[in-house]
Amino acid sequence: MKTEFGILLLRVIAGITFIIHGLDKFNGGIEATGEFFSSVGIPAPLVMASVVAIIEIIGGLALVLGLGTRICGAVFAIVMGVALFTVKLDAGFLGGFELDLVLLAVSILFILNGSNLLALDQLFGRKKKRFGFK
Repeated sequence: MKTEFGILLLRVIAGITFIIHGLDKFNGGIEATGEFFSSVGIPAPLVMASVVAIIEIIGGLALVLGLGTRICGAVFAIVMGVALFTVKLDAGFLGGFELDLVLLAVSILFILNGSNLLALDQLFGRKKKRFGFK
């Protein structure tokens, strides 16, 4: 039970973090985020900026609610991996990629473990064992 409570806490805080980062991409106009994406060589920068912001907002909300936690973990792991290797790695650890690395690790935890405590996923059927995971 202590482990589930800890994962719940992590899920809610990570979800809120992703929501805030997604909203921040729209703050002052998504065009500025698109320009940044362009400066680091991301193709279709305005479209990708919008897609990432929407993923962060909707996925963050889903994490807070415990809806599709493993799927959200997988999507966020991809987003954080891309951010880490395309933008943040050259900035160094401190003040650079430490947050992205922690969010990547948390996302991987959600892929491997899911989160059951106070999760909407629990309303949609019983727990099934898949791929060796509970």
